[in-house]
Amino acid sequence: MSIQDPSSTRKTGKGLMTWIERGLGLGDSDRHETEAEADSAAPDALPMPPDTPRRAARRQMLADIADFIMTHDLEVNTFTLSTAHDYLAGHDRHLTRAIDEKLGTREPLSQPWLEDAAQRSGGKDHGQALNRLMQRMEADLEAFSATTKSAQSATTDYNQTLEAHVGDLARPSGPPPVEELVSIARAMLERTRELEHEMERSAAQTRNLRRSLDDARRRADHDHLTGLPNRRAFEACFTKEYATAKSNGEQLCVAFCDIDHFKRINDTHGHDAGDRVLKVVADTLAHISNDRCHVARHGGEEFVVLLRGRSVHQAWELLDETRDQMARRDMVNRATDEPFGQVTFSAGLADVFAFDDPRSALGAADKALYQAKDMGRNRIVLAERPAKG
Repeated sequence: MSIQDPSSTRKTGKGLMTWIERGLGLGDSDRHETEAEADSAAPDALPMPPDTPRRAARRQMLADIADFIMTHDLEVNTFTLSTAHDYLAGHDRHLTRAIDEKLGTREPLSQPWLEDAAQRSGGKDHGQALNRLMQRMEADLEAFSATTKSAQSATTDYNQTLEAHVGDLARPSGPPPVEELVSIARAMLERTRELEHEMERSAAQTRNLRRSLDDARRRADHDHLTGLPNRRAFEACFTKEYATAKSNGEQLCVAFCDIDHFKRINDTHGHDAGDRVLKVVADTLAHISNDRCHVARHGGEEFVVLLRGRSVHQAWELLDETRDQMARRDMVNRATDEPFGQVTFSAGLADVFAFDDPRSALGAADKALYQAKDMGRNRIVLAERPAKG
């Protein structure tokens, strides 16, 4: 697949290549071999290390990334570098599909469009960074809360002890030095009471901040359009459900569901109408969810379903019944009164424990989804089990 128009090929300079290498975290030895290649005509050029297929592949990837950025006149930053790498390496299939469709229309690949496409594909890097930030904040809050409670308890104990001693000292007709000591003690008592109230307010603020953080985490784990868990939340759920099913000896199935001809819906009725269709499909799938069936939006028009405690055939029956229910609906664009026509989805379903690991099962379900598309859409296809031996 070509990523550039031959008529707009541009030369990429050594500076950009070096910037890319650093952005990708290559070591000095890797930079030396690339710089040696770029400066081979210079008198003080570094000697080229022995070439290997791995080095050649790295150099080609760097050249492809630079061509991608320069051809489409994108900014040179960590986002475009990582996005170009994910696209060229095929690490993000949603983003790859979106970029391929965009290039197929021969429309320019703008920076805002690329950022929006990356966000719609899941924005995994930003989500992971947010999750790490939240975890650090939660740890800091826990430590602060424990320190506050300890200090508050110590202040209360000190306050009670000091108050008792002040009562003992404040006897009638005491000598002047004792009266002065009582006055100082009372001032100290008043200050400790103020400190105790301040600590109570601090503890209340900590509780409010923790509630706000919990709300932020819930929002970060859910897709804002459909209200379903997002891809990041699903991956955490998959890890947990996989361990639970394996420990309990239960069956576990996973399915990718994709709305058929969704691009045509967007092109014909507009993106607002497409968003409404996404919500309807999300609601339809959400009706089968419970503590053993988890539905999430995986990105774009694709959803993922995880079913624990059902055989692959039982899972197929449940999904096919849901698919049929969706296909029977007569949907109309209420903004224009134009009919959408039949809105359907296709799905690929895999028995997770038939594969070596969860990622292999996801890959098999994804492959089965594309088989369902090739077979005419509006159907559920079971993933082929891997060959034994």
